[in-house]
Amino acid sequence: MRNIVFGFLVFFCTFLGCRNGDDDLQEIDQILNIYMKNSAGRDLFHIKKNMTYFIYSMNDVNGNSDNAPVNSFLKATADSTLFIEYIAGAKRIGVDTLDLNNKRYESIIALAMIKRLNNTILDTINDTLKIEYRMTPTVFEVSKVYYNDTLRFTKTPGSSNVVTIVK
Repeated sequence: MRNIVFGFLVFFCTFLGCRNGDDDLQEIDQILNIYMKNSAGRDLFHIKKNMTYFIYSMNDVNGNSDNAPVNSFLKATADSTLFIEYIAGAKRIGVDTLDLNNKRYESIIALAMIKRLNNTILDTINDTLKIEYRMTPTVFEVSKVYYNDTLRFTKTPGSSNVVTIVK
């Protein structure tokens, strides 16, 4: 009896291992790079320059508590331009989830930045970042980004998710 059960398990595992590999994989594209510049095009995150944001924090508005920090990283390009890299972490709320082939979600993040001039704190700026996502059977991606209710980014196929905010 054990040999029959063992033989059945071997046959079943072999059957599963020989499945057709034509299953479509869903591409996930949710990394968002956020650049902050002034009207002259100068990086507003660079610590060594005046009138920059030297501390920032991101908080999930739809989080389970009032204080729901969102992970992000301050990174630099080859020319030392700093930007916020947001990968994921804010709760996604379904906006339109009835169409199984085109679901839409959104996350809302409160962005707080402290502005300085000559090492003196001038102001704390509280802004809102709304990220809209689109999910189809083949892709889950950032589709639009709003900064203080102003559209700042719309996804084009094949491009990276780069948002430049001019303040």
